[in-house]
Order: sequence, then C-alpha cells, then structure tokens
Amino acid sequence: MRRAVAALGLLACLTAGGALAQEMATSPRPMPRPGAVAEVAPAAASPAVVAGVTSLRPRPRPGGMVPAAMTAALPPQPGGLMAQVPVIRPMPRPEGLGRGAVEVAAASPPPVVERERRGGLFGGLFGRRDREDRSERAEPGDGFVCGDRAIRGEELARITSNVRGCGVEEPVRVTMVDGVRLTTPATIDCPTARALKTWIEDGMRPAFGRQEVVELRVAASYICRPRNNIRGAKISEHGRGKAIDISGFILSNGRELSVSDDYNRQMRRAHRAACGIFGTTLGPGSDGYHEDHLHFDTASHGNGPYCR
Repeated sequence: MRRAVAALGLLACLTAGGALAQEMATSPRPMPRPGAVAEVAPAAASPAVVAGVTSLRPRPRPGGMVPAAMTAALPPQPGGLMAQVPVIRPMPRPEGLGRGAVEVAAASPPPVVERERRGGLFGGLFGRRDREDRSERAEPGDGFVCGDRAIRGEELARITSNVRGCGVEEPVRVTMVDGVRLTTPATIDCPTARALKTWIEDGMRPAFGRQEVVELRVAASYICRPRNNIRGAKISEHGRGKAIDISGFILSNGRELSVSDDYNRQMRRAHRAACGIFGTTLGPGSDGYHEDHLHFDTASHGNGPYCR
C-alpha cells in the first residue's frame, strides 16, 4: 500500500513539473502600456552615405540660431553634399571706422638710385627702367632741382647784370646729372640742365660703351661775356645761363680723357650725338675757338640746330 502511494506521488510531481516548464517556455511577453512608447518610424536612407559609411558631419543648426547677416550659403556641391551647411563670416566693418584715427603717412621719396652701368648686351633692355627710376618728379628742397630726381643741385636767386643781355631768371647750380658728377658746379637754367641729362643718357653713354664715365670736367657755365670773348660781339649764351663747356671725361678706372689731347672716336660720337639735343654744338675743328672743349647751348635757331 505504501509503495502504491509513493508511486502515485512521484508521478504527480513529474507531471506538475513538466506542465510548469511548458508554461514558462510559452509565457507571453508583457504588453506595453497604451501611449507610453512612441512608435519609431523607419529611418530614411541618408544622402550623405558615401561608399557605405555614414557622414559624421554635424547637422545644420536650427534656423534662427545664427544671424542671417552672418551666414551665406555655399555654392551647390556635387551630389548635394554640404548643400545646407552655413558659412559663418564676420560682420562687415562699419563705414568710416578708423578713418582719421589711423592715417597712412605719405611715403617720402625714395633715395636716389645710383646709376649702374648699362653697357653690353642688356644695356638697352634695362636702361630705360633705370632712367625712369631716376627721373621721378622731385619736391623742391630735397637735393634735386628742375623737378627731376636725376639732376642734383640747388636753386639760386635770380641773376641780374648791368650788362644788357646777361642774367638768368631761374638759375640752378648743378653738381650731378644722372649719376655723373661735375668737377665744378654748373650755373645754368633748367632747360639746359635737362638737355645735359638727355645727352648723358642717350648720347655720351652709348658713345663710350663699356668705358664708364663717372665725371665731367666743366670748363665754363654762366659767365657774362661776348661770344668767343671778342669785344663788340653779341652776348654769349653763357651770359644767359643756357650754355656749358666740357673739356674732359673722367672714367671709372680713374683715367681722364681731355678734349685737347684725346679727342678720339668715343668723344667724336658723343659730340655728334649732342646735335639736336642742344641748339648749338661746337668742338675741335668747328671754328678755331673750341679746340679744347665741347660747347653745348640751348639757343633756338630759326633754321634748326647749329652743329659744327
């Protein structure tokens, strides 16, 4: 009897345990509370996905967080990339800010450009720019005269004379022209000074070529006297500040060539080149009065330049 009861009890336990295991395996999950969880819509495919990798660029700020004046849209990008990304630019500076407080001082004229030799193959290429640098307009009192930075010297007071025909309205005392020194300062007027500069640039330097002339020996400039010192003759152009006499050329190697002793091919070419730049050019073989110097003046002749 006891065995029967024990067997029935064991069978009942086994039956109850199987039912419990089946109930736990098939137990339903708890249902969510109504309205507690919002449905999540499936995410749309992002246009910023490139080769399977999602772009890590931050989303644009919501409208209104960045002032409209400080944002500007970028130009369209290929594929729509970054089409909505704003660019932050600084606000425009108010008009007139700093005006009057910070003024740029007028640049002082650059120092004189010392002349460099322009002989050889490249002289014609770079000579013009060099001349323009030296010929910038100059302000009075800065060591240059006649409004030309290539002409150094000083302005003088009006020169008067008791001799009729002599005198200079606006004389200057010139010490250097286009980088070439004058052994004696020349008292002349500005048209004559400018003509001398043109001759040095376009006549003398090409004539001497590789031989660099650094100084001109001046025999005469302003002096009140008759032509060729002949009593009764007309007043010389020297008496009007329109003439200069040159008796020698000093080279960069220290050698001096004089018109009286070394009137060579270079000097002849320089002499001929002065014709037209000056109104009158005289030298050895012209009239017997200019055998030891070159006479240049800016007199105006009705029939054109007088060149001998």
